[in-house]
Amino acid sequence: MKKRNLILVRHGQSEWNAKNLFTGWENPGLTETGKTEAQNAGNLINNLGISFDCLFTSALIRAQLTGTIILKAINQNNTKIIENKALNERFYGDLQGMNKDECRQKWGEELVQTWRRSYELGPPGGETLKETGERVLPYYLSEIHPMLMQDMNVIVAAHGNSLRSLIKYLDKVSDEDIVKLEIPTGAPIHYRFNEDGKVMYKKSLIE
Repeated sequence: MKKRNLILVRHGQSEWNAKNLFTGWENPGLTETGKTEAQNAGNLINNLGISFDCLFTSALIRAQLTGTIILKAINQNNTKIIENKALNERFYGDLQGMNKDECRQKWGEELVQTWRRSYELGPPGGETLKETGERVLPYYLSEIHPMLMQDMNVIVAAHGNSLRSLIKYLDKVSDEDIVKLEIPTGAPIHYRFNEDGKVMYKKSLIE
């Protein structure tokens, strides 16, 4: 059995992704495109031939659906599923439910882009990327990483900014560079760890 494998995957396209809306903690489902992306992600993961011990996901349905579609695709429906809001998308505050283009018209392109891409500045009433990481990383270190160190294999189906926070830690990315990282929907990233808990291998399953 292959050991200490971690798969990170952003949920498939959501109904609000398709409408160009700020989603955050709102809870739309997946579009048909999103379901197909999740299925394709599962097919790619299945090719690895890994038996998984646990799927971690957020408290939001788009990530949960993505995770269950993946488990079905890899014929591992009995895998333990743990849902926790610590893995939720970044909270976008006053922007949630608003069209991104309308936000730019209201507040200006530069300010909206700053809210979206600054590490320490967030939208009104919302989280910064730094604050998102301050809930994601402790959860990873207390719940997910110990499983990997027990020779288990784990999938995390979550969101662009919660995964960005994890990748910042795993890849040792700077505050300045992490905000430039784009994580496509339904594109699994495969990590493998050595016995000391260090990343020894990383590869995107979609080139």
